[in-house]
Parts: sequence; structure tokens; C-alpha cells
Amino acid sequence: NELAKHCMEDIDATFVEKVAKGDIMVAGWNFGCGSSREHAPLVIKTCGTGCVIAKSFARIFYRNAINIGLPVIVCKDLPDAVSTGDEMELSLTEGVAKANGQVFSCTKLPPYMQQILSQGGLIASLNKEEA
Repeated sequence: NELAKHCMEDIDATFVEKVAKGDIMVAGWNFGCGSSREHAPLVIKTCGTGCVIAKSFARIFYRNAINIGLPVIVCKDLPDAVSTGDEMELSLTEGVAKANGQVFSCTKLPPYMQQILSQGGLIASLNKEEA
């Protein structure tokens, strides 16, 4: 929770004040580069972000995000077509995002990854399998 107070502050010092529960973060290429621990996606999730859509993700960040239950979706065309405050709809199961009257094709997560996300992350998913 303490780290979440500082989420994205180097880019926008007021980010944490503006983000609302369930908001979608939109990013460019190689989002999460330099992050080798689960803290980065966990902080993004803890401050209220419901999903990150980017042109691409750093591999370790991507996997850590799924493992802690933060949806991360590759959608190469959407980031250039939206601005802060735009409303979006996202279907993880269909791999489709809608914004500004446009429909964008996104990477559709495989069922096992969708299951991990729906159960709150990898550990929660494994705990449910053991029960």
C-alpha cells in the first residue's frame, strides 16, 4: 500500500489521485521494461488500475502481472487512438477493445491465463486447485 502511493509518480505526480478503481492504463511499447519483480504490477493493481493495455510488454513484467492477477493486454493500435479520460470497453474473452467509436483487435489470452486472472492470480488459482 505504501508503494502504491507512488505509482507512476515520475510520469504524473497526480496519477494516484486521479486513478479510479477499475480504470484501464494505456501504454506504449515494452511497458514494464526494467521490472524484474512482481512489485511493479502489484503497485499498479493496488492503486486501483483494473487492466493495462499496451503496444507490447516486457516479458517478465507481463508474466508477473498475470501471476498477481492484473490483466495485461497487447493492443498495438489502441494507444495511439485514445487520450486520458476516454471511455473504453474491453472483452478479455473476445480480445476486443472499444473506444471512441472504434473497435480494436487485441491479443486474446489463452483460457488458462484467463482462469488465473479470474481467480485473482497464480497463487489463488493454485490454492483453489488444491482445495
